[in-house]
Amino acid sequence: MDGSAGRPGLSPGPDDPVGARFAAAVRSMTAATARVPAGFVRAGSSLTVERCLDLFDAQLTSRHLDLAARRLRASGHGFYTIGSAGHEGNAAVAAALRPTDPALLHYRSGAFFLERARQVGGHDPVRDVLLGVVAAARDPISGGRHKVFGRHDLAVVPQTSTVASHLPRAVGLAFAIDRARRLGVESGWPADAVTVCSFGDASANHSTAVGAINTAANLAYRGLPLSLLLVCEDNGLGISVPTAPGWIAAAHSGRAGLAYFAADGCDLAAAHDTAVRAVDWTRAHRKPAFLHLTTVRLMGHAGSDVESAYRSRAAIAADLARDPLVGTARLLVEAGALTPDEVLDRYRGTGERVAAVERSVAESVPLRTRAEVVAPLAGPAPSVVAGHVRHVRGSGRGTQESTEPLTVAQAVNQALADVLAVEPGAIVFGEDVGRKGGVYGVTRGLADRFGSARVFDTLLDEQAILGLAAGAGLAGLLPIPEIQYLAFLHNAEDQIRGEAATLGFFSAGQYRNPMVVRIAGYGYQEGFGGHFHNDDAVAVLRDVPGIVVASPARPDDAAAMLHTCVAAARTSGAVCVILEPIARYHTRDLHEPGDGRWLAPYGHEHVPVGRARTHGDGADLTVVTFGNGLYLSLRAAARLAARGIRARVLDLRWLVPLPIGDLVREAAATGRVLVADETRRSGGVSEGVLAALVDAGFDGKMARVASADSFVPLGDAARLVLLSEREIEAAAIELVRR
Repeated sequence: MDGSAGRPGLSPGPDDPVGARFAAAVRSMTAATARVPAGFVRAGSSLTVERCLDLFDAQLTSRHLDLAARRLRASGHGFYTIGSAGHEGNAAVAAALRPTDPALLHYRSGAFFLERARQVGGHDPVRDVLLGVVAAARDPISGGRHKVFGRHDLAVVPQTSTVASHLPRAVGLAFAIDRARRLGVESGWPADAVTVCSFGDASANHSTAVGAINTAANLAYRGLPLSLLLVCEDNGLGISVPTAPGWIAAAHSGRAGLAYFAADGCDLAAAHDTAVRAVDWTRAHRKPAFLHLTTVRLMGHAGSDVESAYRSRAAIAADLARDPLVGTARLLVEAGALTPDEVLDRYRGTGERVAAVERSVAESVPLRTRAEVVAPLAGPAPSVVAGHVRHVRGSGRGTQESTEPLTVAQAVNQALADVLAVEPGAIVFGEDVGRKGGVYGVTRGLADRFGSARVFDTLLDEQAILGLAAGAGLAGLLPIPEIQYLAFLHNAEDQIRGEAATLGFFSAGQYRNPMVVRIAGYGYQEGFGGHFHNDDAVAVLRDVPGIVVASPARPDDAAAMLHTCVAAARTSGAVCVILEPIARYHTRDLHEPGDGRWLAPYGHEHVPVGRARTHGDGADLTVVTFGNGLYLSLRAAARLAARGIRARVLDLRWLVPLPIGDLVREAAATGRVLVADETRRSGGVSEGVLAALVDAGFDGKMARVASADSFVPLGDAARLVLLSEREIEAAAIELVRR
């Protein structure tokens, strides 16, 4: 050993102080005299020696992967050093599950991933992990975009979460696997699959985790099936902030709707036996279980973390004394399966194998071009979407389409009915959408027609709603969730930005979570108000890469664009958001009471993603708008015509992607562009429209009017901050006269 000290992958030396402590502990071991049942590691345990050796190999390999990641970072080849040291007991959780059980893993899940790969066979998980560490383009899960634990053929869904934002998706997936079975839809997962989701003790305090765990418990309390295993790996720290001792157990044991299991994650036999009981319980009862594994964190939070700056020597030493590798080595030595020397030989041999792969990946080719990086974000193919719409609309399976003029609310209702009739996996859900039929009656009658398995109410928790959608898409369903008001989206926007939108990106398109999120939004509600019910903040959606944001204003567009979004979700896994203008839900008239000019027949024409709609052919001015702005602009255009100013009005219809081609064409037709933007002046849509015109080289006159940088107050004061048709008219006159 002396001649190899400090060499990567060989005997523990100065570059591996935790390994040195491990080696010293192993050398002090002696075979126990206590009788151990033949073939098992401990009396009373179901963990066999053969199984324990496999799990020990996963633990050793995980530890050496942590060391390799730090060496690669030090040499300038690696980019990720958050390791699994101290958490290697999670190999026991993998052993308790089937390799077909979907796994959404904590970032300290190295041993779990290695054991899952061993169960399936035919993989090189060491290379997989290290290719992620060096951001190699040939990383099999993310393609060099992030270091994540994931592989499609191992049923490991990649997660980039550090604060448990993946828990709502896990709840949704577990719920949707059973719901898909009930609906006769192929989910891609076994009907009795257990969804496992792991996270840390600090993350358990995040509102996302609290909401997700509450949702799981509530579903079980109501008797709905949910085969979900929540694994909290409790090392007592959130980077430098301690978790109160006993808090996790106090917060989650004895809770209605949630079975609680606890074990020492540093004791492999105890962790294995308890994990087996927890998995068997949730698979048999189809109810959620909470598995609390107490662990330790070794070598700090990450490679750059200096633990001694915030932890005492005694605390660090206490964790070292509980090293799970030492615990497993002791099990094997005391069972007579390995001698201390054989344990150390196994440690060294594992290190050598990992170091060999480390050397082979160090110079791996990264992503080289912008096109390579953004490839998974490519939008839905227009021809494919159009073909799907034509197929569905021509199938004859939809409801009888009315030829009577409809309001926006009626058009959306009929379109949802058509989708539910044609798509057996379509589900519509949200707060109040079922029995009540929505706050504005948009989903009225759908639950009666299609049943509560497909149209149902949820908890009052937007994170849970969007998490359910993200999970349902992974289970082969077509989720159409409703967010009751745009302002409520901001409570849960990371479920779109950080979870739904990133899944395809960080899995190189191997995983998708199609969804069509309906949001009632914007301002101008008469006799109703306040900033939560009149919200025009859409910037949070416009800067999320890869999603589609629709903003229909008229009834015919509302129906047609919903069908387009459904087709985009179904054919390409697109994450689509539809912003529906609340104030126009029941509008019938445009210019005069009784004129019925805001009504329209059901939308039969296909509306491609990113295509605008022009109203009128005026040659003096192009008014660019969307949503309620279309209503205001058309009214303003009528008054402008009385003044001899002929305006055409371009309804963008799509906010992401913006219809650049149509915008530039209609701008060039008049040489003057007025953007009428009901969103805020700062961060609103008009900024993007004007920038697009400048980028396209438009050299005509441009101006904009927008709502004020203000929250919307209650009552008549709202008119003081929201865009008005008088402002549009005045700005148009000024622009024409320049």
